[in-house]
Amino acid sequence: MVEYRKDAHRVYTLTYHLIFVVKSRQPVFIEGIGIIEALKTKIIELSENFEVKVVEIEWGMDHVHLLISAKPMLDIPKDINTIKGHSSRFLRKEYKSFLQDKLWGAHFLSPSSLISS
Repeated sequence: MVEYRKDAHRVYTLTYHLIFVVKSRQPVFIEGIGIIEALKTKIIELSENFEVKVVEIEWGMDHVHLLISAKPMLDIPKDINTIKGHSSRFLRKEYKSFLQDKLWGAHFLSPSSLISS
């Protein structure tokens, strides 16, 4: 069922499916080390700062799927790239020893992403 959101002058539902891919498709989202839970918590925390509601988060070993709901006046690509960048820096810092032999250079996520509405 569609959930409508309201503000002072609008009723809306804007839902976006996002896919973020790990650089070089390295399988880093492994159960049991805490990286998945840490990423999920960080994305939800950052999303609240941008008034974006995370509807669902799922992942494969080398990518993350997000289903988000956003307000009509947001700059979605800019806000999503900010969330993506902050999440990436957070994971590189918190899981440095785990990631150092899996990733090369300063990037965690591929610069490419999918945004579908």
